[in-house]
Amino acid sequence: MTITRAMLEALDKGDPLAPFRDEFDLPPDVLYLDGNSLGVLPKAAKARMVRAVEQEWGRGLIRSWNEAGWIDMPGRVGAAIAGLIGAHADEVIVADSTSVNIFKLAAAALRLRPGRRIILSEPGNFPTDLYMLQGLTMFLGGAVEVRTVAPADLPTALTDEVALLLLTQVHYKTGRMHDMADLTARAHAVGALTLWDLSHSAGALEVNLNGAGADFAVGCGYKYLNGGPGAPAFLFVARRHQADAVQPLSGWMGHAAPFAFDDTYRPADGMRRHLCGTPPILGLSALEEGVAIMARADRSHIREKSQRLGDLFITLVEQMCGDVFGLISPREAGQRGSHVSLSHLDGYAIMQALIARGVIGDFRAPDALRFGFTPLYLRYVDLWEAVAHLANIMQSGEYRQDRFQTKAAVT
Repeated sequence: MTITRAMLEALDKGDPLAPFRDEFDLPPDVLYLDGNSLGVLPKAAKARMVRAVEQEWGRGLIRSWNEAGWIDMPGRVGAAIAGLIGAHADEVIVADSTSVNIFKLAAAALRLRPGRRIILSEPGNFPTDLYMLQGLTMFLGGAVEVRTVAPADLPTALTDEVALLLLTQVHYKTGRMHDMADLTARAHAVGALTLWDLSHSAGALEVNLNGAGADFAVGCGYKYLNGGPGAPAFLFVARRHQADAVQPLSGWMGHAAPFAFDDTYRPADGMRRHLCGTPPILGLSALEEGVAIMARADRSHIREKSQRLGDLFITLVEQMCGDVFGLISPREAGQRGSHVSLSHLDGYAIMQALIARGVIGDFRAPDALRFGFTPLYLRYVDLWEAVAHLANIMQSGEYRQDRFQTKAAVT
């Protein structure tokens, strides 16, 4: 079937999520297909930041820890995120970064499985996941080994030596989606625990941690949750583990009574024990507004539109560009998250040429052009415009210009 611009305009008219677009501060000259890397600024977050800076900090000063509820923000925002990922409100808290939370929860999981020496993951997982595991094993003096195996080999690699299976539900580069429930069940069958990275899932998929039986999870706040650059991350610990899961970064905010100022650390009950230092209030303020918008949207509508956007994009690329690009992501929508990656040897230069035209995606080495589909603010007709630019760039050879060849620090 040949896709026309009129078809996409008709889809926009019938889109139940279309009203959400007005809640975001979208630059008028930009087609933004990079919400899988950094979400767009919610208008409510802008107003909230002004209030947090001018009133809560500027006028309330230190009184705002109590009067503005700052001290409760990690749990309050965590409870809101819980509703997006199939968790109970008391199973999620916002703290630190995804990297730090991986370290904390991997260490807690190892403590729950003494005598087991393998942490299992896959090659090509997002680097920070593997780096944090490598750092953890170094501090443990080699008593634990990080083992990576291809996704197809994970079921047979799950043995009674494995303490923890750490996977990213949606692969950051390929967009391929793991079957969380199946792999969690397989891990539990051999007595292993699971830690799921939801950085490319939360806010884009119908995640159901408790439905899948997950033990632990982490995720970031600055992608589909639209919490802003460097937004704090979140972590999930299933209720059944909360009494026994103790993380090693025993900062004062994780203490049972932080303002008692005891010399000896005693972990707080519940999720508060997974806090470390003082909460980043400005980041939490912006994130709370992004999550609030997402919480008002029907998750089934989000997933349905995400899949349709991806399918249409793939078809349009093949329709307008021919066989110029390879398809890295799964063609089947049910196996794919909310981004599509294409391959080309000149991928970096092509992406820079697109960005110069106001079509923003990103590049991942060695040859992947990533395009993210954020259902709350991306229109179907935006796909037509974006792919038309891509086709023109390829036909004209515009990407071969010298100005597109030098790699920036951030790609």
